[in-house]
Amino acid sequence: MTSSNVNFSDAVLAWFDHAGRKHLPWQQNVTPYRVWVSEIMLQQTQVSTALPYFQRFMASFPTLADLASASIDDVLHHWTGLGYYARGRNLHKAALLACERHDGQLPASLDELVALPGIGRSTAGAILSLGFGQRAVILDGNVKRVLARYHALAGDPAKAAVATQFWSLADALTPSQRCGDYTQAMMDLGATLCTRTKPACERCPVQDGCIAYAQGEPARYPEKQRKQPVPRREVTLAIHLHDDQAWMAQRPSSGIWGGLWSFPEWPSDTPLPTQAESLPEFVHVFSHFRLNIKPVIIQATSSLAVSEAAGRWVTLSDLPALGFPAPIYSLLQRLGARLEASS
Repeated sequence: MTSSNVNFSDAVLAWFDHAGRKHLPWQQNVTPYRVWVSEIMLQQTQVSTALPYFQRFMASFPTLADLASASIDDVLHHWTGLGYYARGRNLHKAALLACERHDGQLPASLDELVALPGIGRSTAGAILSLGFGQRAVILDGNVKRVLARYHALAGDPAKAAVATQFWSLADALTPSQRCGDYTQAMMDLGATLCTRTKPACERCPVQDGCIAYAQGEPARYPEKQRKQPVPRREVTLAIHLHDDQAWMAQRPSSGIWGGLWSFPEWPSDTPLPTQAESLPEFVHVFSHFRLNIKPVIIQATSSLAVSEAAGRWVTLSDLPALGFPAPIYSLLQRLGARLEASS
């Protein structure tokens, strides 16, 4: 490692010692399992949002074996509202595989970690450095932003050639000692100072060597990908009600809301029953499209009215511990409140 690289890591670690985050729940009683769950939750999710989910998840599934022995419905119930539900499904799958292949423990090698569902190279690096104390390299969004600005690295980070440059730089800067602290420091630096907009360059420990700062345009990096128009989709949800119950079906394991419980979709080319009651439409925004949701209530004359569909009745006043998409859970709560008000 060159002296400039040593200076970089030394400066980052010195900053971490007095300004880094050290009291987050997953930084206490550290285990590879707790690190893994936190890293998965923090993908596409802010720390403040993930905190209560992590604490509830750990209370219910304190060990990898507990997670593996749980039902997928129970796991997704704990994930309700956190979004990107494939993360929860992959956690469960990976826990089962770890029990099958690695005696109920996360493996301590990069190749074996990335062979598990939902664990990529950067997540594996975080598990190895933070959970196992090994020297390992990470490259999450926060780290990528710091490196892109420090080196004024041009190009779309999503392209293979540019990604290779990022990994090479990240590896060169990662020290052999205190690798876990350095990993946490780089994530903290990107999350708290080297932010997407309005970076706090005046407080940055590596400002002196930052090329983007010297150029006077740190926010230019990393270079933004060209935004594509966000498509819109529409769906009509058929809410079959019978007394204080609603009929719900489990969605396929793949696709949006995979494995979660929702209302059946009404085919767009089929007219609604004349007695159907339309509820206010609303929009739910996914990462790659906007979904316009049209809920309609259809009163079932008996509990057998929709029994040919694969699903179950749920009681609105006492919702079961199932995985629900956030907008569906909110809709269920509104239906329960409406029922209570009318009784």
